[in-house]
Order: sequence, then structure tokens, then C-alpha cells
Amino acid sequence: MTSPVPVPHASGTAPHTPEAVPHALAAAPRGSETALRASDADRDRVASVLAEGLATGRLTSVEHADRLDAAYSAVTTGDLVPLTRDLPGLTAHGQSPATERQRVAAVFSKVVRSGRWVAGRHTALSVSFGALIADLSDAVLPGREITLEVDCHFGKLIVRVPENAHVIDEVGALFAKRSVSGGTDGPAGEGGPVIRVVGRVAFGKVVVSRERTDANLPVTF
Repeated sequence: MTSPVPVPHASGTAPHTPEAVPHALAAAPRGSETALRASDADRDRVASVLAEGLATGRLTSVEHADRLDAAYSAVTTGDLVPLTRDLPGLTAHGQSPATERQRVAAVFSKVVRSGRWVAGRHTALSVSFGALIADLSDAVLPGREITLEVDCHFGKLIVRVPENAHVIDEVGALFAKRSVSGGTDGPAGEGGPVIRVVGRVAFGKVVVSRERTDANLPVTF
């Protein structure tokens, strides 16, 4: 006597529990949907869902940063699936990634941005009569290339980039001191982020390097 043939799920696929999905993804053969290479658009769609999850309180800021980091590090579409399994789809107001633009400013003050924070694909760093330290070494970088737009007047701006980053220097200077390192002559590894630095510094100082910054840096010029 033969065993009964399993009845397929109404959708045409066997039902699964959340616990069974990671194992199924890991066991997916090459060439299946979960083994397809993820595109930047795929990663951005997941980033949008995560951003809405943060905005609606379904994710904490730490969970959002961790999942976003995993999303932009994903190689296949299967790597992306677990990141939004417990979140609803986008609403009409959640179609664009929240990581597109960021702005950090220091005006007549000292500002330090470090630790686990989410940088924008286009991040504006503005300093006027103050000091700004932006440490990207532990930050979540949304994509393979980000642009830092610096605007420094009568101030000091220090940016620390990840050790494997490749820095492209396009900063203009007028009566200023500028030190930008981390180009092709540095230890940039294959697959590291590309950080394009653009903008202008006048009567101030801009330093971009891989060396660890000092949060207690005095505001002197």
C-alpha cells in the first residue's frame, strides 16, 4: 500500500513556518530564485521596507541598522528574504529609501557623529565656526558608493573612513588646509566602499583618513 500523495498548498507551494524558511533558503539549489544575484534596486526595496518598519515602531534603531547593513551586504536575493519576513509591505508613503540623503551640521559648536549610525547615500557635512567629526568606520553605508559633500568655512572637519574604503578626492580649497587620504595607494580592499568627497573648504581645515579620530579634539584652527 502506497503512502498518500501530499496535497499542495492553495498557492501552488507547500506551506512553511518562519522557522523552516532559513533552512529552505540555505538548501536552495543554484539557479533557483533565491540564488539570483541581488541588484541595487533589490537592496533599495528592502531598505524602504526597513525604513518604514523603523518609522512605525516595528524595528528599533539598532535592529534597523543591523538589518540595513545586512541588506546592503547581501549577495543574492535569498540573502534579502529573511530581513523583511516579519514586516508588512510598503504603504503608499514608503516607496523611497530613507537612506538617500543625510545632513550633519556644526555651527558655532562641536559635533561628533560616531558609532553605529546610518549614513546617507549622499551625506552633507557642514561646518561654520566650529568642529565636526564624522566617523564612518562603524557606520552603515547604503550601497557600494556614497558621496560626502563638505562645506567647511572657518571650521574644522575630520572624517574617518573604513579601512577598506577607496576615497575619491574632489574637494576645492581656498585659504585652507586639506588632507585627504585613502586612495588607490592605501590598503583599500576589493569590494570595499567607494567614498567620493566633494565640496569646498575656505579658511578652515578638512581631514579625511583611515586613522581613528579623537572625540576630545579641541576646537583649534
